[in-house]
Amino acid sequence: MSHQPLLQTAPGKRIALPTRVEPKVFFANERTFLSWLNFTVILGGLAVGLLNFGDRVGQISAGVFTIIAMAAMMYALFTFHWRARSIRKRGQAGFDDRYGPTVLALALLGAVIVNFILRFTVPEKPGKH
Repeated sequence: MSHQPLLQTAPGKRIALPTRVEPKVFFANERTFLSWLNFTVILGGLAVGLLNFGDRVGQISAGVFTIIAMAAMMYALFTFHWRARSIRKRGQAGFDDRYGPTVLALALLGAVIVNFILRFTVPEKPGKH
């Protein structure tokens, strides 16, 4: 039995070994993208409901929720393409999303706070119950 390494190279050279990317990685990326889109469609439905059936405060809140939903859609699309490109190039960096869910949660919290502030500070028109 020899004590020589299996692959030998000149000093300072690296060996390029092909890495196999399993199909489940591509599907996980698509599943995450579709999950984000599902959430934005639900948020957009909430905004449409507020816009159609709400008063002035509801319409303002609908605008805020619509902007958040569109921004989340654009972020999901950007993240999906970034991950797909990294997977195709067999990038070894992490594909986790550290900031997106946090920013989305803070934006939604801000929208709800704006809704409550407007609800309690904007006076009601006379004749409305």
